[in-house]
Amino acid sequence: MKKDTLCIHGYKHKTDKTGAITVPIFQASTFVYPEVNANAPYCYTRLQNPTREAAEETVAALEGAKEGFAFASGMAAIMTVMELIPPNSHVIATEDLYGGSIRLFNTVCINRNIEFDYVDTADIAAIQAKIKPNTRAVYVESPTNPMIQITDIPAVKTAIQGLDILLIADNTFLTPYYMNPLALGADIVIHSGTKYLGGHSDTLAGFAVLNDDALRTRLRTLHKSIGACLSPFDSFLIIRGIKTLALRMDKAQANAMAIAEWLSAQPKITSVNYAGLPTHKGHEILKKQARGFGAMISFETDTPQTAREILNRVSIISYAESLGCVNTLITIPTLCTHEDVPPEEREARGISDRLLRLSVGIENAEDLIEDLRQAIG
Repeated sequence: MKKDTLCIHGYKHKTDKTGAITVPIFQASTFVYPEVNANAPYCYTRLQNPTREAAEETVAALEGAKEGFAFASGMAAIMTVMELIPPNSHVIATEDLYGGSIRLFNTVCINRNIEFDYVDTADIAAIQAKIKPNTRAVYVESPTNPMIQITDIPAVKTAIQGLDILLIADNTFLTPYYMNPLALGADIVIHSGTKYLGGHSDTLAGFAVLNDDALRTRLRTLHKSIGACLSPFDSFLIIRGIKTLALRMDKAQANAMAIAEWLSAQPKITSVNYAGLPTHKGHEILKKQARGFGAMISFETDTPQTAREILNRVSIISYAESLGCVNTLITIPTLCTHEDVPPEEREARGISDRLLRLSVGIENAEDLIEDLRQAIG
């Protein structure tokens, strides 16, 4: 089944006998056992719920995974996956990483004495140089947030082949519609379902999908024990959002290409980061491992004042922190997504007070460009 068809028919719910065309919301915390010692598929929603199961199996099908786990947020998904990493371990992570992930790693995961090294994971030699005897994972974002850097996932897998090191990939920006990291060598794929999977800025969700049987057993235990599980209603919203994922991604990507090309010609814009541009450093790599370039752009303005004027002047585009919804959103990472990252680290990664991040939506591209034109001035 093709990806766009899977978005709509990724799961056939077997628990409803009414013939409802949509997955029902099983708003129940507790289910009756059919008999003593019965192996009931549902007993308590923290363990499993039919609506959440539908969301999990839909995302797993799209990613080509044996099993998926749905969480109350993307951060809950990341935190639970990080519990697979033993204490006193070492992790290599993409240096240009979502600020919330960096905050989690540096303030929570270190309580288990996990050490993190942040490197440019597009540089395979840099990864190899950081591998230690206790390295247990390489954690990558591709494209990265917010600099849109691209990691060659198969090359990373080759670099750690034969070592006891997990390859964990955050696939939020491209979604399973455009890229499937498991097929490229990743062991675990993570999504903030809040973003493109939900697509309408009306729910929080996170997903982790994988194939390895031993890892699935361990993650299943962590999922139900920690309990940061996706609610039935939010599961329903994710399923509904995924039905239009293919349409939304293709439209947003077309808009992003038009906007990136237009921004590249503006005098007050000094650089544009969009993987769909042939001039982008990771363009050819992404062409080999993905079916699309996504709809995330970051760009640098000539001055901090220009950046702030754009944020204040946009009208169709919204100044907001999230991404991946039908609306086009713009934000300034230094004040929002990466505020907790020390200034010197931000600057080293190119995240300055002149950098803006644009999550392109599905509006008319001409309207979006006109809005940016008047905002830039």
